[in-house]
Amino acid sequence: MNAESDERRKAAGPADAGAAGDGTQGDVEKVDGAHEEPALGSRAPRFIKASKPLHLSWQVGVFLVGLAVVVGGVIMLPLPGPGWLVIFGGMAIWATEFVWAQLVLRWTKRKVTEAAHKALDPRVRRRNMALTAIGLAIIAVGVAIYVSKFGFEMPWKVGQ
Repeated sequence: MNAESDERRKAAGPADAGAAGDGTQGDVEKVDGAHEEPALGSRAPRFIKASKPLHLSWQVGVFLVGLAVVVGGVIMLPLPGPGWLVIFGGMAIWATEFVWAQLVLRWTKRKVTEAAHKALDPRVRRRNMALTAIGLAIIAVGVAIYVSKFGFEMPWKVGQ
C-alpha cells in the first residue's frame, strides 16, 4: 500500500471501495495486526460477477489459463527454465479468482518472508559459513588424497 492508493480510496468513497465485503479490490483485511492484505474472493469485474453464467465461464477461463501456466512450470522443473517461478505465476493467476489459491499464496509468502528473516540472522549466517568452510575442507582433503594416489590423471581414459 502506498499513500497514492490510499488517497484514491478515500476520494472514491465507501460505496466504491467495496465496503459490502464482496471481495472487490477495495476490501482490506488486517493480518497479524500489522499490515493489510486484500480480502479473499473473486477479483472479477462487477459486470461479470453480476451474471452467474458469465461469472462461471470467467472462472473456467481463469482456471484453464492458470492450469496451462502451472503445467508449463511443472514441465520446466526437470528442463531448463524457471519452473518454480512459473508455477507460482500460475498460482497467482488462480488467486485472482479462487480463495484456496489466495490462501496458498499467502502461506507461501509468509514462509518465504520467515525464511529470508531467518537467513539474515547473524547466528544463522555464521553457522552456515562454518558449515560451508567445513564442507570445503572435506572436499579439499578428498581431492588431495585422490591426487596423491593417482596423480592428475582423470579416472576415465579420454585419449584412447
